[in-house]
Amino acid sequence: MLTAGKLLRFCLFCWKLNLAGALEFRLNFLLTAGMMVINNTVWIFFWGVYFTSFPIVNGWEFRDVMMMWAIGTIGFGVSATLFGNSLQIANMVANGRLDVYLAQPKPVLLHVLVSRMSLSAIGDVLFGLILYGVFGDHTFTGAILFVLASLLATVFFVFFHVLTQSLAFYIGNAEGVGYQLFNIFITFSTYPTDIFRGWIRLVLFTVIPAGFISYMPVGLLREMDFGFILRAAAAALLLTAAALFVFYRGLARYSSGNQIGLRM
Repeated sequence: MLTAGKLLRFCLFCWKLNLAGALEFRLNFLLTAGMMVINNTVWIFFWGVYFTSFPIVNGWEFRDVMMMWAIGTIGFGVSATLFGNSLQIANMVANGRLDVYLAQPKPVLLHVLVSRMSLSAIGDVLFGLILYGVFGDHTFTGAILFVLASLLATVFFVFFHVLTQSLAFYIGNAEGVGYQLFNIFITFSTYPTDIFRGWIRLVLFTVIPAGFISYMPVGLLREMDFGFILRAAAAALLLTAAALFVFYRGLARYSSGNQIGLRM
């Protein structure tokens, strides 16, 4: 019987192997992570220029936007580092590469997610931590809230990708759809929520729940809106449940690719 402790040890073992594989080519690892930090810094430069002319945007200050980026980059970075296959499920389904996971005595989805690590995403995590170090609240309470916000963002990223990528079980090759939805989610999670109105704002808190991530600097870090915190937690749980249901329901429809492979 698989207990929580055994599953945690299994995840730690997979992450250790993934990191060891990444560090085998250290120069490539450093360049990949470093380029992601530079890419994100360019966006921060543009935001800095913008806020030089407009110090407040719908109640948002420069510090709020920086914390939004910190939460967003850490949420995405952790999801892609520790659960790197969340964006590869559609490809794996289309090419019959789930067979090897079905033969293992581990939860299929968990095994799939932890079996890959994105090198560039480590740069996102580092960048988010740098932003928190420069602009964040370094009190004990501030640090706890930032960790909570980052954990919620990670859950949203992981299970939104699982949900959208699992469409491949139902509509065939869904790589293109999954990639477009990924871009939309990333885009809306890095813009202040309060600049959107009407049906777009409604979509950001329902169909594409990126609004919960982008609003955290205000609703969680600055104002401690307990109503928002409860809604965000409930939305994260609902998204997780929906993603698990869609994945495992789709897995029952999966057609084997008859591939032979081995994993630890």
